[in-house]
Amino acid sequence: MSKRFSNILLILLVCFSFSSLKAGEVALEGAQIGEWTMDFSAAAKLAGEQDLPMLLNFTGSDWCGWCKLMDKNVFAKETFKSFAKEEMVLVTLDFPRNSSIVPAKYVNRNYQLQSQFGVSGYPTYIILDSDGETVLGQLGAGRDKTPDVFIQELKNILRFRDSEIAEYAQTLAPAKAKAFKAAVASLKSTQNDFMAWLDTEPVRNPENEKIYSDFVTKLRASLTKINEFY
Repeated sequence: MSKRFSNILLILLVCFSFSSLKAGEVALEGAQIGEWTMDFSAAAKLAGEQDLPMLLNFTGSDWCGWCKLMDKNVFAKETFKSFAKEEMVLVTLDFPRNSSIVPAKYVNRNYQLQSQFGVSGYPTYIILDSDGETVLGQLGAGRDKTPDVFIQELKNILRFRDSEIAEYAQTLAPAKAKAFKAAVASLKSTQNDFMAWLDTEPVRNPENEKIYSDFVTKLRASLTKINEFY
């Protein structure tokens, strides 16, 4: 159900430091909390050190209309910037037509990450835990999305981080905390099974449509159960 992309060689000759960046630009080296960077390795290191989640923005910055819309309506707004500076490490994984945008050293790595996370279109937003590997969730673009809407979508995903689950469970009575953790474990198990099934790239037929529908039903039921604890 996913396509792989591997056909562009990108070269960049000039690098900028974080201190020289203007609003909306993306750093090419290093990482800072709440600032977009192309340096996935530095971002993953920072996320691990600060125990923060990562937001990966798979984009076609110079040609993708939906990407540009999200950049303008969500990421360029102070509401999102203020949230990100406290909550997330931001990574841009760009697949532009202009070969001067992305450093050559990042090209193959970007395609590897695209394949690793099963990204088949732009923009796709993958949310990782602080280990830089565990997928917490995935989001997409929307014509009516605002910073507040996107931030709430992020929060709905981030609440399932292990650290967030443990912290919230401590606010519950022991019996409820146990049931809450069991419900979360069930959801994550179903998610893992669902992703493993999708990785087999099942063909569309009545049998697989039934399997897909069953997964969706089970995931919705698990979320409904979890929401009862909030």
